[in-house]
Order: sequence, then structure tokens, then C-alpha cells
Amino acid sequence: MKLVMTLLVRDEEDIIEEHLRYHLAQGVDQVIVTDNLSTDATPRLLEKYRQRGLVHVIREEDDTYMQRRWVTRMARLASQEFAADWVIHSDADEFWWPRVGDLKETIRRYDRQADVIWARRFNFVPRPSVPGPFYEFMVIREVISRNPVGRPLPPKVCHRAVPDAQVSQGNHRVHGTGLTRTVTDAGLEILHFPLRSYEQFANKIARGGRAYERNRELPPQVGRTWRHLYELYKQGRLRGYYDSQVLDQQQIARGMADGQLVQDTRLTDFFRGTDC
Repeated sequence: MKLVMTLLVRDEEDIIEEHLRYHLAQGVDQVIVTDNLSTDATPRLLEKYRQRGLVHVIREEDDTYMQRRWVTRMARLASQEFAADWVIHSDADEFWWPRVGDLKETIRRYDRQADVIWARRFNFVPRPSVPGPFYEFMVIREVISRNPVGRPLPPKVCHRAVPDAQVSQGNHRVHGTGLTRTVTDAGLEILHFPLRSYEQFANKIARGGRAYERNRELPPQVGRTWRHLYELYKQGRLRGYYDSQVLDQQQIARGMADGQLVQDTRLTDFFRGTDC
């Protein structure tokens, strides 16, 4: 089985190398990356993996955040040019965690009974900024996660590779010939680290929000979370939102006591225990 991951990135220098190291160690054979106008070290970091034949990079110069079009392009490329059997669609801040074995083993177990597999996401809460990589200090996650407008955090999908795949904005759904059987619990979870620092978060919302604002193709209800946060940014309230999400030890203790939070060191343990 050949497992290909697609990845849409923009200014992800603080997490992109960890993302690639982790997923390549978990059974991903090839990563197709669309780099949408990164201005930080992201292109240089991607180049290291491109030279090793592990990453194929597409430079996307459009600035309207047409995620569904760009990810669909990568999904079809995975099928038509990279001979993928299965395709995972990820963001740089998402780490696909198999409860048993690695990613390829997990998907192989469901290969005869599923065409699409859902993976639930769990947000890790931001902590007061400290030196070091995000996975060392972000070790508390929510038991049930919601997005910034209060709705349940939707799952992401991976699917059998087909040449006419059509991926939705946000990577939450996929359509294509033969993609009829869906498994909602295959033992895959996504460890999600969206708020690693205020600087990273504000840059993401500012650049992505402007891109959505320029987009005349997508209806206003698409990208609602991003648009909401961009409004806070324009009003000068984004810092206040971010600070409200940062938890101190007393808040964490209360959250763990009432079952809303749990300590989760899986990613920390992975990086401490591997030289990949």
C-alpha cells in the first residue's frame, strides 16, 4: 500500500519539520505540499525533504485561499502521478495519531471495508510562551473540542485514491467515483495545535483572513471560523481572544478535575524517543 499525504502550508516554520518527520515515520510514503506564498523559512525547510525525494512542492501564487481547489489538485495528483492507494489530507498543525500501530497499518486494516475514513480532532490548549518546541509545553488537550464559534470541531478525512476526487473546503469531506463506504471510527485521532504562539496565530489569521476577503467564489458561510477571527483581528481584539485561551495551572487543574481537559504527552514522547 502506498500512502500519500497532502499538505497546504503558509508560514509554518515553527511546525512544518516536526509535521514531516512525524508522518514520514508513521508510514506516509510521499507528501505533496502546496506552499501558498510563505515568506518565512518554510520553503527552505521543505527543500530539504524535496531533495530527498520525500516531498513534492507546488508553489501556489494565488492569494484567495481556494483550499478546496488546491487540495483537490493534490488529491488527483496523488492518484494519477504518484500511484497512491490512500490519501490523507492534513494541515501543518495536525498530527494523525493511530491508536494501534502506524498510519499505514491502521488504514490497511480497513482497506476492504472502507473508502473514506474520518479522524476526530482534539485541540491542545495554548500555554504561556516558553522557549523550546511547541510539543514540549503543549501537553494539555480538550476531551471534546469546539471551534472558536462554539461548534463541535469537525473531523478530517482520508480516502482511497481516485482520479476524480473532489475535496471540500477544510478537508472535511470528499467525493469521487467509488468513495461510498465511510468508517467514522478506525482508531485514528488528530492531535491539533492551532495556537502555538500569539505571533504565529496572528500572522495566520491576518493573511488567511485577507485571502478569504478577496475571494469572490466562496459563499460567506464557508470559512466562518476564519472570518470570525479575522473580524476580531481588524477590531484589535484578537490578542484578547488569544489570551483568553491561554490556561494557567489553576485553570488546567479545574479542567482536569471536571473532565474537560486531560494531559496528553503522546507527541512529546514521540519526539523525545526518536531520531527520525
